[in-house]
Amino acid sequence: MELFHHKHPFPPFIPENATKLIVGTLPPPRFTKRQLREDDVDFCYGSGDGLLWIILDRIFDLDLKFENTDDAVEQRKNFLRERGIGICDVVESSRREKIDASDLGMQKVELRDMIGILKENPKIDTLLFTGGNSKNGPEYFFRKYLKESTHDIRLKVISNRSPRIHQFVLDGRLIKTVSLIAPSGAANIAVGSSQLYKDLKKKNPEFNTIDFRVLQYKEFF
Repeated sequence: MELFHHKHPFPPFIPENATKLIVGTLPPPRFTKRQLREDDVDFCYGSGDGLLWIILDRIFDLDLKFENTDDAVEQRKNFLRERGIGICDVVESSRREKIDASDLGMQKVELRDMIGILKENPKIDTLLFTGGNSKNGPEYFFRKYLKESTHDIRLKVISNRSPRIHQFVLDGRLIKTVSLIAPSGAANIAVGSSQLYKDLKKKNPEFNTIDFRVLQYKEFF
């Protein structure tokens, strides 16, 4: 059975002034196959099902368009340039039996040279993982990449409470990593079981899982 080669459709987008780098895995396969929907934006995290741009739109009041147009792409790029934020997913490609967006379905994963990319962008001091250390999540792959690379770099725990924070040293430069709750519907179960979420929901029954992410992301963006 031939496996689908799920290649990352977007190169890293890193403005020269970037101090933060958003790090995920791969967009849904339809982006690789160029079969976008009307509500998809042809850019990183552009899936109509994804929540990252909904969250950032709420935090920064961006009035973003959620449609398959050049305008929508430009809005996002302009925001990233203005705020000094880059996007570079850790996965370059993977193979899949089932053509879906699940991280667990990824096989024969090729990772990007993240340390090389950080060396080329010396102002970056924070990696924002859009997901944690569960199998095939961004933090998981970053750890795997470090383990398999020739760089003697260890992640040191700064905070083990959600979102987990680590730091490492690269050529004398201190870089922090933050493992945010994934901006996808699949992570809603984890959000719903969090004690903090339950407490906030008790105070305000209208409070939902996107509100919870907005609170968490706001602190680090």
